[in-house]
Amino acid sequence: MRLPTPEEIGQLSPQELAERLSPPPGTLAARLGIQLIEASPERMVGRLEVEGNRQPAGRLHGGASLALAEELASLGSWLNLDTTQQVAVGVDLNATHVRGVRQGSVLGTALRVYRGRKLLVWTVTIEDAQGKVCCLARCSCQVIPASTGT
Repeated sequence: MRLPTPEEIGQLSPQELAERLSPPPGTLAARLGIQLIEASPERMVGRLEVEGNRQPAGRLHGGASLALAEELASLGSWLNLDTTQQVAVGVDLNATHVRGVRQGSVLGTALRVYRGRKLLVWTVTIEDAQGKVCCLARCSCQVIPASTGT
């Protein structure tokens, strides 16, 4: 995955930007099958199939929902930075699972609610195929120098 430059972010459509940010092989997002649909510095949208991401009781695993939420928030945070100088890493993630999902897919929509110099905060709503909320999450990403990588 080649991260877009700040200039490219302003020139690409949300769908083109999502294609550019598709999870590379070997990442958790790729293994879970997270598909980015829209991407912008303020809003990220992605889909996750329930099949292959269930817990033993047959419902979507809560960890898969959290991985979707953090993927959207982290990539969205990166779109707010000059990634030659800075990167963003998740430092806090919490969620409330309000409805179980047994089949189909879920759609996650992340909205940036705070952008500071060192921290970005996102709210993520995950809905089932009928548009019913199944998970509400919040993810905070810390901005660090790109040279440290940690």
